[in-house]
Amino acid sequence: MDFAFSEEQEELGRTVRAFLVDTSPETEVRRLMETPEGFDRALWRRMGTELGLQGLAVPEEYGGAGCGPVEVGVVMEETGRTLLCAPFLSSAVLATTTLLRCADEEARKRLLPGLAAGELVATLALTEDSARWDTAGVGLTARESGGSWLLTGHKTFVLDGAAADVVLTVARAADGIGVFVVDGDAPGLTRAPLPTLDPTRRQARLEYREVPATRLRTHGDGWDLVAQVLDRAAVALAAEQVGVASRALDMAVEYAKVRHQFGRAIGSFQAVKHLLADVLLEVESARAAAHYALLAAESEAPDLPAVASLAKAFCSDACVQATAENIQVHGGIGFTWEHPAHLYLKRAKTSQLLFGDPAYHRELLARRIGMEAGEGAA
Repeated sequence: MDFAFSEEQEELGRTVRAFLVDTSPETEVRRLMETPEGFDRALWRRMGTELGLQGLAVPEEYGGAGCGPVEVGVVMEETGRTLLCAPFLSSAVLATTTLLRCADEEARKRLLPGLAAGELVATLALTEDSARWDTAGVGLTARESGGSWLLTGHKTFVLDGAAADVVLTVARAADGIGVFVVDGDAPGLTRAPLPTLDPTRRQARLEYREVPATRLRTHGDGWDLVAQVLDRAAVALAAEQVGVASRALDMAVEYAKVRHQFGRAIGSFQAVKHLLADVLLEVESARAAAHYALLAAESEAPDLPAVASLAKAFCSDACVQATAENIQVHGGIGFTWEHPAHLYLKRAKTSQLLFGDPAYHRELLARRIGMEAGEGAA
């Protein structure tokens, strides 16, 4: 398999990087961290209309570009480098992937054009108080009443849940797990922002009290759809983690060149050289794992579930290591609020837990390749 991106994909990365350097500098990230929504709606629409980023994976018939997971991964890597404050993972990855892989053509026609244009923000609400990413964690109930559905229960740790215009909600019905479309302003739905470690990525707790919803039609069991979405979201997040780790390494190397101690740049000391060499190895290995996973998702490879877990586990650890060592190289200044190093570590730590931590994915990987007895869907 060729791990290299095409010239068009490389150009996409350069274009997105230039756009984000201009529109998402550290000053803007810090400003948006303090706003109620946590992102700029005007910039979100520009991303959709000027660059078409939200619609990369959306077929042309719904107003998108008709690209695939690799292009989405290219964008995710660049958003990670700048800690972009925007609901790209929740809306352009989680929600869009759910709609693309369901069997509900009516829902696709109704929602995908708005998502692709940046006019709508959507998210997927799955986890509850148990913070489980499997069927056992789904306690929110759905009951049919007069031809419609009513949802009761709660969801928590929902990415951009307080700002989303549409919430795709995973619930337990009498016939099994289903995915339900809920309007953000639906009666009975209460949304509260959560205080989180990472201020650049918002999460929320959602309370459902007989909330009206529409059930997505699926190919078979609803959990099969959720599992497919989680695997592809884990791959996209792995690409973002590569971007976070890569930028942290760049910051550490740049500082090691200009910070002098005992009359020498600290980068000339063997201990610092070895530290940065170890981080470089981890970052490049993570990049290879993420790129392989993106190509597996692009080709619908049979081993995608295993590859997704492998990439998520490895990239999570590499990202935490790179961001932590960046602070170490910076010394005292790296611990201050004024320096951006802590923002990258916080993104790394929260992303490490998102969609399941490395231990969870290593256990899942073992099941998926037949090293351990048990069900592979989680």
